[in-house]
Amino acid sequence: MNPATALATVLVDELLRCGMTDAVLAPGSRSAPLALALYAAEETGRVRLHVRIDERSGSFLGLGLAKRSGRPVALVCTSGTAAANFHPAVIEAHESGVPLIVITADRPPELRDTGANQTIDQVKLYGTAARWSTEVGVPENRPGMVAYWRSLVSRAWGLAQAPVPGPVHLNAAFREPLIPDGDESWCEPLDGDATGAWTKVRAATPGSVLHVPPTRRGVLVVGDGAANVKRYVAAASMAGWPVLAEPNGNARYGDHALSSHHFLLGVPEFVERHRPEVVVTLGKPGLSRPLLSLLRRAEEHIVLAPDLAHWPDPVRSATQVAPEVEIPVVSGDDAWLKSWRAADLAAAAAVDQVLDAVPEVSEPRLARDLVSALPGGSLLFTAASMPIRDLDQVMRPRRGIRVMANRGASGIDGLVSSAIGAALAHSGRSYALLGDLAFLHDQNGLILGPHDRRPDLAIIVVNNQGGGIFSLLPQAALRAPFERVFGTPHQVDLESVAAAHGVAYRRLEAAADLPKVIAGEGLRIVEARTDRDANAVLHAEMRKAAHAAVRALMAG
Repeated sequence: MNPATALATVLVDELLRCGMTDAVLAPGSRSAPLALALYAAEETGRVRLHVRIDERSGSFLGLGLAKRSGRPVALVCTSGTAAANFHPAVIEAHESGVPLIVITADRPPELRDTGANQTIDQVKLYGTAARWSTEVGVPENRPGMVAYWRSLVSRAWGLAQAPVPGPVHLNAAFREPLIPDGDESWCEPLDGDATGAWTKVRAATPGSVLHVPPTRRGVLVVGDGAANVKRYVAAASMAGWPVLAEPNGNARYGDHALSSHHFLLGVPEFVERHRPEVVVTLGKPGLSRPLLSLLRRAEEHIVLAPDLAHWPDPVRSATQVAPEVEIPVVSGDDAWLKSWRAADLAAAAAVDQVLDAVPEVSEPRLARDLVSALPGGSLLFTAASMPIRDLDQVMRPRRGIRVMANRGASGIDGLVSSAIGAALAHSGRSYALLGDLAFLHDQNGLILGPHDRRPDLAIIVVNNQGGGIFSLLPQAALRAPFERVFGTPHQVDLESVAAAHGVAYRRLEAAADLPKVIAGEGLRIVEARTDRDANAVLHAEMRKAAHAAVRALMAG
């Protein structure tokens, strides 16, 4: 057996022993040994192999699979710029805590810095975005290599998951020949420990518990990537605290969850009367500036962080950081919670009245109605810019759905592929809410080979002919350059894009038609056309109506 085949066989086998179920492969020559090993594993039913011709789309597909399943997914590519195209997804995985095993094939050392074809410097290619990065080394037919390869993979698997999940990078150099030579002999058995993976990686020992002083005037904030959500939502409910949850925190359910805190916290009088004694943050918040202002003004801001080397504190207001917090049950007067809930209901009703008065399709109403219309058990993958913010402002509390977004680095790239990956890993119906620029940025994600699995995914594309979020930012006042450098209009026919990829297409003509239009099975595109200027006006009306309702309630 040639060394390239031996190394690839062992690497793939050890990943499967560790628990890998999915791998994403972008075709290439230098990665041929890994491709053949993965193909053989798929043929025996040991792995689900996903093949993509575009490394960037493939990497975001793997990101979506790993993000939804919580299990490391292997990304495999050839050498050169192919490996560089994994970089955006690796950054997103690093920032959002998604476990990936990135395996880049490489030329051997003697070909580097010689001008050899498809040869670049791949050592530590992803910098600090990788939890761990190592050179596997050129394989050699000598005793001890199998133990080294297997322990290396086991370590990578463990580091991708603990203490905080993220990407790890194995750079594997292969000399030719790259395909099996017919000789099955090797200097030592390729099999590892028959009882399982080479090394059992155990979770770190939990840290000490921080006991929060008993108080009714507390608030639980839940942001992206939150862990142990149900436990802490239940504890906050028992303590009589309101829960301010961003949609992708997946804690917006139950009687204590608010849906209009973005508007409440924009009313200075309300904020002054509702200063919490303690705020506990779970996950990474960052969608709402008024919410971040609340964190900045908090007397006591406790951040939960499983990894005490990294914790989310975007406004640098944390007073304590702990891996585990105990929120005590507090009995007695519930005026604190009632006041928050009454204001929340008033603001939500005012916003609903504004949205329902417009029969045409609007972006915030689409977000609100979409969440309401989804069947139980659904997954909603949303773009990280305007769609997730619309959800944050108008999504009403409900159970039975899961909301996801690439908010680690909040990039526009790879969202179609991420949504497809998440849908393939999800056991129920799946939907995605994307803006037109995000959709077009990754339309290559729609390229699916004839032998690859197709998701049950409806992609709802808000087409406002450009970057809608900029119309809500100060840049909108720069009328002369605005359209050219911020609005960035396009003239792409989305129906033609769908047809080019063989994907079903429907158009949402009226807001009330949403449940009918999103119905169906398989991969499909729903286009919702909106106007950026009208959307900016509608958001201003929502804010004005919500603030007026809260002030009227406080005055009464």
